[in-house]
Amino acid sequence: MKITGIDAFSYDLTYAHGEYVMSGGRAALAQSSTLVKISTDEGIVGWAEACPLGGTYLPAFPYGIRAAVREMAPHLIGQDPTRLTSIHETMNAVLLEQNAAKSPIDIACWDILGKSAGLPIAAMIGGVSQETFPLYEAVPLTSPEGMAEFCIRRGETGINRFQLKVGNDPYEDAARTRAVVEATKGEAFIIADSNGGWNLRQAVVAAREMEGLDIILEQPCRELADCALVQKMSSLPLSLDECVTSANELYRAKFDAGAVALNIKLGRLGGISGAVLIRDLATQLGMIFTIEDVWGGDVASAAIAQVAGSARPDALMHASFFNDWTNEHVAGYAPRSQNGRGQVPKASGLGIEIDEAALGEPIFSIR
Repeated sequence: MKITGIDAFSYDLTYAHGEYVMSGGRAALAQSSTLVKISTDEGIVGWAEACPLGGTYLPAFPYGIRAAVREMAPHLIGQDPTRLTSIHETMNAVLLEQNAAKSPIDIACWDILGKSAGLPIAAMIGGVSQETFPLYEAVPLTSPEGMAEFCIRRGETGINRFQLKVGNDPYEDAARTRAVVEATKGEAFIIADSNGGWNLRQAVVAAREMEGLDIILEQPCRELADCALVQKMSSLPLSLDECVTSANELYRAKFDAGAVALNIKLGRLGGISGAVLIRDLATQLGMIFTIEDVWGGDVASAAIAQVAGSARPDALMHASFFNDWTNEHVAGYAPRSQNGRGQVPKASGLGIEIDEAALGEPIFSIR
């Protein structure tokens, strides 16, 4: 099989709950997402999505992803998309790092591999390990009362796992977290996620103010070394996210920083291939983890489902279905969540059908 063409499409994803707010003034009503389509000489087509959550979350931004995909695409024409190792060797020979742009190429190739084998991707990366798995929802940063009310409202749909956006004033962040814990009456799984928004002093203060709460503290500072210092001064379980982009950093996360948990994002790790590597290493290290991506819609949610549904159940905390968080749907609002849980689509590849007619003209096509 050979790649005969790579197309990229752009569409906007609006947040279903108004404005999505994180630490440091990072806020948006919508995000620009990129869909990548890889065509082959056997008529099998693979799809993937890359949505980097603006330009200040990771060292990536929408136009940069598109430029990088366009840079790599000519070198991939004629390659066999089912040989993932060779695909990554080709991409790495063109661009150093750029995981956010390599991710949609990797995922689209996995989609093709699954379709050619007649299997969902999950069957090829460990097998479906559980019929359904828990989903979490992020809680935008606002007042303590507003965040508590959000959790109560979303709890009525079956969600009982929440990632609270904190990372501004540590005293106010502690009040936000305490309000949610009290509002959910200790029955919700709660993570307080700074997204690296605190400096070291602020993180130490926040951890001190949150002592005694049944929560996990996620990515308090931007650098792993600072997170390690915070952990040494706190009894709160630590989860890391943005600073873990390789196996080396995963080992540092556990043995230097004392992290017990990890947030695994496909786009940060270069796609399904990188996410599965870190997922399985984290499992062997006795860590627990979230499976998700940076942002996205139906296509990102399908890829997340494949990796989450094939994880070992005792290691998976939860996953995210971004198509519950966003309004636009390019695959008929599939996969669908039910009562706070997701499942792996049963069809081959990603297991979804893209409504290409609704996408308009591609922003570029490489043949």
